[in-house]
Amino acid sequence: MVVESLGRALVHRNYRLFLLGQGISLVGTWMQQVAMSWLLYRLTASPFLLGLIAFSSQIPSLLLSPLAGVAADRWNRHRALLVTQFLAMLQAVLVLIVVNSSGEIVWKLVGLGFFLGLINAFDMPLRQSFLVEMVPDREHLGNAIALNSSIVNGARLVGPSLAGLIISAWGESACFLVNAISYVAVLLALLSMRDLPVRVRPPRGKVLERLKEGFAYAFGFVPLRALLMLLSVISFMAMSTSVLIPVFAKDILKGDAHTQGLLMGASGIGALTAALYLASRKSVLGLGRLIFLAAGFFGVSQIAFSFSSQLWISLPILIVSGFCMMLHMAAVNTLIHTITEEDKRGRVMSLYAMSFTGVAPLGSLMGGVLAAQIGAPASVRISGGICIIAALLFGLKLPLLRKLVRPIYEQAGILPKIVTAVSSIET
Repeated sequence: MVVESLGRALVHRNYRLFLLGQGISLVGTWMQQVAMSWLLYRLTASPFLLGLIAFSSQIPSLLLSPLAGVAADRWNRHRALLVTQFLAMLQAVLVLIVVNSSGEIVWKLVGLGFFLGLINAFDMPLRQSFLVEMVPDREHLGNAIALNSSIVNGARLVGPSLAGLIISAWGESACFLVNAISYVAVLLALLSMRDLPVRVRPPRGKVLERLKEGFAYAFGFVPLRALLMLLSVISFMAMSTSVLIPVFAKDILKGDAHTQGLLMGASGIGALTAALYLASRKSVLGLGRLIFLAAGFFGVSQIAFSFSSQLWISLPILIVSGFCMMLHMAAVNTLIHTITEEDKRGRVMSLYAMSFTGVAPLGSLMGGVLAAQIGAPASVRISGGICIIAALLFGLKLPLLRKLVRPIYEQAGILPKIVTAVSSIET
């Protein structure tokens, strides 16, 4: 029964293909991310440059995600994803060439990071919106989102661990090569899909008008606005910590690339556990409370991590941190999908992408700058405290959010028309 509950969305063939291809590709992506940060810190010993390269690869999502959302509501999402994944493979090949070339490479890598950011700015809203085409059964949608998160975090667990071993044996270039090859899997998966539903394109309109309509819808509806704002704060603060992992690995824990891989792997274990837990849930009821608790305990775990100078203490703390971050992110994703109107899904999911990854460059830059001024541990403590405050503010709004969401749940059949007082407080 538990296995059946975990894999409900796997009855959809196209989704199975996507999950397999993406799982392979994401292992390579995490390997490249670890190798890139370790290479840069090894060459420069600069926390600021770690923040800068993360900033360069993420800032396009902040600037272009709303436009990408309009495109996701108009374009053929399947064909567009083929293009973005091919371009991402091209970027990985260029990184491999640059790393093995002579001369200054840091600023070339910053430029290639920006190129990947441009690709991801369109790829993420497209993938999020394409999910409902691969999984047309709405009862399976929450399970599909959680399974997707499980694959992402399974790769997050495997990728950094492999990267640490491969860097020690063959150097960073080997990780970049594996990443370039891994994109073949997701391209083959997309090309193998069939019987995708035919979408009715929305009526043509000016891009600016459709942008304004998307913003007005998302931020005019209090539950969507509250979810997006909390996600923005948590993602901002999480990235300001994540970008400093090489600093903790090398300078505070006195380790090497393998230590960095262990730290990221520990976070991945927690995140994978959270994703599997969400996949086992059969209803979205109760996710509002989980979002509040996950955000608060994420802040607590960040503060605890900042005080640790021993690897055996840091690893379990990061497991908790990864669990809370994934629980928060995936639960927000599920609720947004559940309460969003179909004709605005691409634009709303672009705002989700902007809140999740778009604010990350600012968090990365802030983390690097702050750590250079006051040290990495103090920077992480500040981030954790802000997360706790944001969670408490969201918790105060929960009763109002439940009241506003309940009619949507009733219309979708998630709640019966006549509910008890107990049922009415679950969202």
